[in-house]
Amino acid sequence: MTNNSPFDQAGAAAEYIRARVALEPHIGIILGSGLGAFAESIAEATVIPFAEIPNFPHATVPGHSGQLVIGTLKGAPVAIMRGRVHSYEGYSAEEITFPVRVLGQLGVKVLIVTNAAGGIRLDMKQGDLVLISDHINFTGRNPVIGLHDERLGPRFFDMSEAYSQRLRKLAVATVANQQLSLAEGVYICVLGPSFETPAEIRAFRTMGADLVGMSTVQEVIAARQMGLEVLGISCVTNMAAGMQHEPLSHEEVLETGLRVDARFSQLLMALIPAIAKEVPTV
Repeated sequence: MTNNSPFDQAGAAAEYIRARVALEPHIGIILGSGLGAFAESIAEATVIPFAEIPNFPHATVPGHSGQLVIGTLKGAPVAIMRGRVHSYEGYSAEEITFPVRVLGQLGVKVLIVTNAAGGIRLDMKQGDLVLISDHINFTGRNPVIGLHDERLGPRFFDMSEAYSQRLRKLAVATVANQQLSLAEGVYICVLGPSFETPAEIRAFRTMGADLVGMSTVQEVIAARQMGLEVLGISCVTNMAAGMQHEPLSHEEVLETGLRVDARFSQLLMALIPAIAKEVPTV
């Protein structure tokens, strides 16, 4: 492979980040729309704008500030992405997953992906926090298509447990004492940026989807190829098309994200130290 390969480009980005901060993060967190405030809880934080990192894609969507924050949370070394990029911004699947490749080269073993999602299941309500149990890739894209570089992981890899059952059980046990509740659901990813039609939502429900969004799935595929263990958390920021009277809007997504930020932060503040105790460091 040449030094223009995704692996080498991610390596150059990781080298740049290591020159800025000596800490080796073992847990990576990607914060979705309206959920970026949690990064302010990090101690001894080094903040690096995406725009300064070699080869890193730049976030262009409101609610995604575009910063990498590396520091500690109750002693656990973490790397937090405040925002992400999406297909609807014009990025390829390879570009969308580039930050995950970088996190893997920095030493991350567990990736926590979060997102704002539309609720499809009838018993869900706006503001719910939901563990992702599985996903449906409805984008027609896969980030590992193309020339194979074995340094990124195997070409053919198992996705039967894309979202770690072990980590989901740990999350449920951890929040039991936090006066929080966590449901589980299947997340379906679409390209966007237009919101779905009521007919599409009915079809997705029939397919077994409980949540719908425009992110996460490509990142999880890349993470699993690299052998990272993944935990996914959705914040139901709106009910999907046909389930509420008001028109859907990105402003509503951001407003709900801000409204549930305290509960979301409480969840991660309890969960990350518990996960850190279980993360292999070699």
